[in-house]
Amino acid sequence: MSHPAKQNPEQSLSSFENFIKNANYSLLDTLNPDPESTKDGNDHRPRQVRSGHFVPVTPKPLEQPNYIGHSETFFSELGLDQALALNEEFKKLFSGDLSETRAPMRPFGWATGYALSIYGTEYNQQCPFGNGNGYGDGRAISIFEGILKGQRWEMQLKGGGPTPYCRGADGRAVLRSSVREFLAQELMHALGVPTSRSLTLYVSQTETVRRPWYSESSNSSEPDILVADPVAISTRVAPSFIRVGQLELFARRARNNKHPEILKELRMIVLHLIDREYKAEIDQTLDFSSQLIQLAELYRERLTTLVAHWLRIGYCQGNFNSDNCAAGGFTLDYGPFGFCEVFDPLYQPWIGGGEHFSFFNQPVAAEANFHMFWKAIRLLITDDASALEKLDKIYDGFKQKINTTIQQMWADKLGLTHYNEALVNELFQLMVQTKVDFTIFFRELCKIPIDLSDLKISFYASIPTQLEHQWQTWLQSWNELIQERRNPTEIAEKMKRVNPKYTWREWLIAPAYQQAKQGDYALFKELQEVFSHPYEEQSQAIEEKYYRLKPAQYFNTGGISHYSCSS
Repeated sequence: MSHPAKQNPEQSLSSFENFIKNANYSLLDTLNPDPESTKDGNDHRPRQVRSGHFVPVTPKPLEQPNYIGHSETFFSELGLDQALALNEEFKKLFSGDLSETRAPMRPFGWATGYALSIYGTEYNQQCPFGNGNGYGDGRAISIFEGILKGQRWEMQLKGGGPTPYCRGADGRAVLRSSVREFLAQELMHALGVPTSRSLTLYVSQTETVRRPWYSESSNSSEPDILVADPVAISTRVAPSFIRVGQLELFARRARNNKHPEILKELRMIVLHLIDREYKAEIDQTLDFSSQLIQLAELYRERLTTLVAHWLRIGYCQGNFNSDNCAAGGFTLDYGPFGFCEVFDPLYQPWIGGGEHFSFFNQPVAAEANFHMFWKAIRLLITDDASALEKLDKIYDGFKQKINTTIQQMWADKLGLTHYNEALVNELFQLMVQTKVDFTIFFRELCKIPIDLSDLKISFYASIPTQLEHQWQTWLQSWNELIQERRNPTEIAEKMKRVNPKYTWREWLIAPAYQQAKQGDYALFKELQEVFSHPYEEQSQAIEEKYYRLKPAQYFNTGGISHYSCSS
């Protein structure tokens, strides 16, 4: 297996001093702080946040932090020397200790608020204040924004302690959820799916918190025990962490006339979004209405492409509310996520998610989130009839756009030039009836098999003769379409580039965080390596370990086949 290239220290940022020289805080410099916030970031008690784009807040440092891992791939992309992850000052910063921060860094971090809507329905009553003023980054604190190798990045601690939005919780993340998020972001990037990125992972050697979880081999839907887990902080990185829910928050305030400057604050955060996420694609010399139209068009393209990627690799977001929907069009918030193993269009890993956030319903959830995005930015051009018409047309075309994008994705997975609705629908029916492993089936299909026996490695059980005949008929129809393209070898290679060999299997991830809890990070590092090359053929030992069906004992097992959102 290939390893990320080690950088020449002369060409990389090898010292903490050189790293912080890249600090550049566009968010803090151009947006408004909550006027009721403190100036020093000592703002950790739950409270209403009625105004402003962010709240200055200092993270709570980990007690005796210990290094678990960092992303070598991402360090290289950022121009950071690999050894920096073990640098004491770097470790302090990314385990939550800002006590020795110096210019040009700021001595505090920041948290942001957002609104909550589920499938286009606005929620307020679930907020402890009954009005929505308590929703926001409850345990996510951004601590650095800077320009590295010409690209602006924001670095955010997950589990950095309480913020005003923590609603009475401790703001901590446990090692289990931190390992999952770190590895998932690495895998998604290697799979070619837009995502926030993993930077570092540190764990406290002494601090633990108690969380509800599942006893060993539990078949309970809800967690049935309390577990003391080590506290960890993972750092996730993105061009920005602006969510649809943030735009929605300011739009709601504007509709309710919360204060005279609120429409201006909505405009400010939209312009900030354009600057942070769409600067290379939107001409910022254009008038504002034209920029807004371009933003809507580009975001629709990114969001529809993202969801098609999710379906392509078997990923289910689990809880795709507007507050979990990045306005930059990438995967964000790896909480109740999962990867479909036994194919099921209604696959849902989270016990609280329901069918509406299930695997094949993600396009509908995306449309609901785009509706909230459209509804928010529409307020800024109400006096421009021509712009409104163009914006509404973009929204009206969302369903057709996402359907077309997804159809092309299925065609690509099957090695076809054009989408064949009858062939694909029949395939889905057969896969449901047969209990097929989603990833293994499509990977084996890359070999262009002629006989069904070549696909049975992906089947979880033997099937009736009649179903075998149906499968063989389908396989023959598919092969006829493939043969029309006249170069099966080339088709097979293209198919392998969209059908990964290695995927996330929760029963193989759980031992990694269980061993990490005992101080053994070997399996964590092995998974990092395997997930760095998900499309490649790896060693025989790796194939035998990771390219196989889910064992029977893990079906309906709490924490493996399903889990709560506790973290």
